[in-house]
Amino acid sequence: MIGDVQGCDDALDRLLTEVGFSPSRDTAYILGDLVNRGPASRAVLRRLLGNHDLHLLAVSQGIRKPHRSDTVDDILAARDRSVLIDWLRERSMALHAHGWLMVHAGVLPGWDVAQTLALAGELEATLRSPDWAHGLREMYGNEPARWRDDLQGADRRRVIVNALTRLRFCSAEGEMEFHTKDSADAAPEGFMPWFDVPGRRTADARVAFGHWSTLGGLARDGLLALDTGCVWGGCLSAARLGDTGEVLDTVAVQCPQAQKPGRG
Repeated sequence: MIGDVQGCDDALDRLLTEVGFSPSRDTAYILGDLVNRGPASRAVLRRLLGNHDLHLLAVSQGIRKPHRSDTVDDILAARDRSVLIDWLRERSMALHAHGWLMVHAGVLPGWDVAQTLALAGELEATLRSPDWAHGLREMYGNEPARWRDDLQGADRRRVIVNALTRLRFCSAEGEMEFHTKDSADAAPEGFMPWFDVPGRRTADARVAFGHWSTLGGLARDGLLALDTGCVWGGCLSAARLGDTGEVLDTVAVQCPQAQKPGRG
């Protein structure tokens, strides 16, 4: 399992070498944010041929305007652009493998593993449909901020995508907060890191996620955060799993292609 790559292909290459990755023997699970901010997003996609990945899809369809710090022009101008875009929208929004639930950002406290996978499947179906650009356009926005089982249509998909790709802090009732990007100690009043909510229904599951580089890497029983801020001057990190899902070790390589301080 590998944390946020964000277009840092050189670091990814060195990390795969460091862990002795063999495509015929091993499987790499990238926990989202394959592209953007780093210098070689196209190379990352081609090597692997996972908010930033959805952003790329949205920019490619004119749904969102490029941000001044985006680094995806090489993908948008590539001859095989359509192949790369189609491959990206076929990726999973959540996976359960080797005893680990893998998501990019987080899981709402009222969701168990089965519901998380089912709801992720709804997003996957939208992104793989012929009308995927329209569906993606409806996913942007902060409201509703809480999940309800009776949500339908765009509101339902928006809560799901925000939880799986943007979540850091939420309330005990599952209301999401999207403005704070600092460490877990900086929770706004009334909110807490999603994984600290009492009674979280995935508390007995093993969950791995990326997205939150200011955590600085976090390892607890059944919880593993693997975004260690490669593109921000930190490291690209991986956790090696054994046959039964045990963490054999964690490996990190320094990223030489860092941006100025900041978080995205």
